[in-house]
Amino acid sequence: MTLNRIKMYFQKQRGFMLYEMIASLAIAGLIGLGATIASAQVMNQTTRNNDYTTASRNTLNAMQWMSRDTQMAQSVNGTVGFPFTDNLSLSCTHWDNTEIEIVYSVEDGKLMRLYSVNGSLESTTLIAEHINSDIEMTNCTSDNGVITLTITGSVGAGSTIIDVTKVREIACRPKL
Repeated sequence: MTLNRIKMYFQKQRGFMLYEMIASLAIAGLIGLGATIASAQVMNQTTRNNDYTTASRNTLNAMQWMSRDTQMAQSVNGTVGFPFTDNLSLSCTHWDNTEIEIVYSVEDGKLMRLYSVNGSLESTTLIAEHINSDIEMTNCTSDNGVITLTITGSVGAGSTIIDVTKVREIACRPKL
């Protein structure tokens, strides 16, 4: 008996009403829109984080190389206009009278290190990329044997450029 009543109840219903379909589509659309916006924000934040990490690592790598070489140098030349008018040139003489010269230059956002032994170029190394070559952002100054390096890495395009600036003061090795 109860089974017959249930069958009779369901026979009278033919499907969903139009307003039920519209309401369910609107709810599904709002959920989909929210998921899309959240995904876009996560992707944008990931890109900004990656750009910051890239710029930071490049500037730290440049600082590490330049600091090490500057501390070993007996003479430092060309700090006034670095990176434009002058390259940063570091030189020292080893215990066996080997003349070492290291020249840093910034070309097209790339910091290059040229290593020479007794006037003969031994190697050219790409130290860092994405270096901002603006004289206000990347420069080197010398004051009483203390060199101040300011290096800025810039990554991104348009309005999403991320600048990371590192500053380090380095005391040069006294002349022997």
